[in-house]
Parts: sequence; structure tokens; C-alpha cells
Amino acid sequence: MNNVKLSDRLQLLLEQVPAGSRLADIGSDHALLPVAAVKSGRVPSAIAGEVNPGPYEAALRGVAEAGLGAKIAVRRGDGLEVLEPGEADCITIAGMGGSLIAAILDRGQKLGKLAGVKTLALQPNVGEDILRRWLLANSWALVSEHILEEDGKIYEILTAVPEGAEAAGTNEQLYSGRLLAGGKVALDQALLLEMGPLLLQSPNEVFAAKWQGEISKLESILASLARSELEAAEEKRSRIKLQIKRIAEVLECLPKDRP
Repeated sequence: MNNVKLSDRLQLLLEQVPAGSRLADIGSDHALLPVAAVKSGRVPSAIAGEVNPGPYEAALRGVAEAGLGAKIAVRRGDGLEVLEPGEADCITIAGMGGSLIAAILDRGQKLGKLAGVKTLALQPNVGEDILRRWLLANSWALVSEHILEEDGKIYEILTAVPEGAEAAGTNEQLYSGRLLAGGKVALDQALLLEMGPLLLQSPNEVFAAKWQGEISKLESILASLARSELEAAEEKRSRIKLQIKRIAEVLECLPKDRP
């Protein structure tokens, strides 16, 4: 643990942590992120939270092996329950579904655990749109979105600050509809939430690959529904066809829309 080597995913997540933060890593597993954050000097101290006994024990071992027991507190508890209000100003959560991350944040907010938090750096494995909807509904504004591929999987990292913070724009600006390709394709709030308002501003090859893959999945569902004559199946086919059409139009227009 003396030379901490993070995966590309965790390294990119670490880079979203403001220097000097009071960091809390929730669902910390082996505590790799807080250990790397402290060892690199990015943060002076950190909290590693884990609810499951196996990962909690692994985090304790990782911190002990790194000789950082005085700087990293390993705590067992569910989500943000490991924190006292005002104890952390940056929270990282990685490797869970977007709906679970949103639920953890929601419970924590109701308990006052987000008081004083200035940065949320989040890496959902799926359900990024669910997490964006929670951030929007709870007055957190995205300041960056990243997408990368590692070991054959595609990950997104969403970093948000309280709306109205100096570094942030407003959610109204972020999710205001705009047109692509000379006005031919409209990006409405639903599409921006689904695909990522900042990712859509700077799409890369991984972004295109993700959404081509989503089209393929939807086409497979469409093929399976074709065997059903139920009215509900027909309604679902119509919705999926429209979804495919909207994604395909965006992908077709994005390269032309780049500066």
C-alpha cells in the first residue's frame, strides 16, 4: 500500500476532489481512494465508510498497511450515517448504481449529513440519469462530467456543487433546451438528463460507443416485443422506437455540432 496504484476510474474520481478537502469516501471497500488522496497530499485526512463487514475489514487493513491510521478514520455504517453534520466538505461515492447513490444522498440529506458539503464526486455504474435527476431536484449543479472505458466497461463520473456556489452555473442554464445541427434536432431536458448536459458539449469516442450500445440493446428489446400482439407491447414498441430515433439523431448530429 506504500505506492498506491489506482484504476483509471478511481484516479479520475480522485482528480475531482478539491485540494485540501475534508474527504469522506462512502462505500470505500479497500479504502484505496482515501489512502491515495492522503498519500498524494491532496487531502490532509479522510473518512472511509463501509456498511458490509468484509469490505470494512479490508479498509481497516488497507489503512493500517499504509500507516495512515492517524489520518484516515475507517467507520462502519450505512451510507452517510458514518458522518457527523459538517464533518466533511467533499463526498465521493463510486461503484454503485445511480439509484442507490441517489438514495444514500437523499437519506443523508434528511439527516443533515450534507451540511457544509461543497463537492459531490460520484461514479455510478448504471442509472446516471437517475442521479442527475436527484441532483437537479435537490439544487446541486454539475460542474463536470467525464466518461471513460476501462476493462471493457464504460463509466461516468459526475461532479456537482451546491447550486449558487461560485464555481457553478444554474441548473436552468445547464438543462435549458438547445438545438443541434442547425436547428434540426432539439435537445430537451429529458435528453440532457439521460445523456449528460456536459458530456453532450464535449462528446468523445467512448460517449458515442456507449450510446451506440444502448441503441443495440433497445433494438434487441424491440425484436423480442415484435412477437407479442398485446396492446401494451405495441405501446412499448412505439416508445422504444422513438427513443432509438432520438438517440440516433443526436449521435448523427454531434460531430457536426462540435466547434
